[in-house]
Amino acid sequence: MNPDIIFNYFPELKVSAKNKIENLYTIYQSHNKKINLISRKDFNFFYQRHVLHSLSICKKFIFKKDFDIMDLGTGGGFPGIPLAIFFPDTNFYLVDSIKKKTISLLQIVSDLDLKNVKIINNRSENLDLKFDFIISRAVASLSKLDEWTKNKFKNKNNCGLICLKGGDLNEELIPFKNRVKIHNISDFYKEDFFLSKKIIFLPVEN
Repeated sequence: MNPDIIFNYFPELKVSAKNKIENLYTIYQSHNKKINLISRKDFNFFYQRHVLHSLSICKKFIFKKDFDIMDLGTGGGFPGIPLAIFFPDTNFYLVDSIKKKTISLLQIVSDLDLKNVKIINNRSENLDLKFDFIISRAVASLSKLDEWTKNKFKNKNNCGLICLKGGDLNEELIPFKNRVKIHNISDFYKEDFFLSKKIIFLPVEN
């Protein structure tokens, strides 16, 4: 599987990050044989539908050094692991309540030598931690995510929830119409897969 699609969109990646991205496919392929982190039919599109999709967040957000980022319901480690590769000085907390997934992620993070990632087997609402941003990919409705993440942010200046979502979101976004910011991923990726994909940013309420 060729990672060039990543390097074409992110030519600024350092050699160390490129090496990790090149290794992602083989590492995930090995672990996916033991536990279904990524659906079998989707695995042929690993770099486009999982890595590149995750990295779309980089097109709109910069995670600074020592920021703390929670990946809520990380599942197979997306978007958290690709973002941790892209932002090696940012702290990422990959949270999931399914133990067998977090066990696999611990090994994946070790295989990739990602020093800036912690894996937490728990429900996000049970964590006594605060973050600069919380990221999520297709985990739940925005209303539920908003409820689960209340009081989980360090401050109210530019913090918030960043979600990767697709499809018709009109009804889901109605309660947040005066607060939510929407970015179309197709504005910076040309592949058809991203035509209906969006980055939803819900800033912390003042």
